[in-house]
Amino acid sequence: MAKKKPYDCSKCPGYCCSYHIIPVTEKDLKRLADHFGLSVEAAKKKFVTKGRPEDKKDGPYKIRRKADEHFGKICRFFDQENRRCGVYTARMTICRTYPSGRCGYYEFLKIERATQDDKDLVAGTWND
Repeated sequence: MAKKKPYDCSKCPGYCCSYHIIPVTEKDLKRLADHFGLSVEAAKKKFVTKGRPEDKKDGPYKIRRKADEHFGKICRFFDQENRRCGVYTARMTICRTYPSGRCGYYEFLKIERATQDDKDLVAGTWND
């Protein structure tokens, strides 16, 4: 039997999508270009900016961001109405592996669960 994850990404308001740098590889650019029926060069102009030299470990590009009511800025592909990825099948490599380390949402959830003495609490920022 599969082990249950300690958090539910579908209840998160998109915390990881608000990270300042969401790296984009050449493979990611090709995937986005194919998804939107664009050339890689057109996708590059439309979807990414150059990464800063000091951030080069993350890759040569980063996703452009847009305004967001919860986080100030968020990934340009984030579906703000449904609070989830708008290009899930074409998402970036880093998004495909997340959460491979620490998850900011889960860190928040652990604190809320302890504070409210509810080990199954799934907190969000909206009313269901």
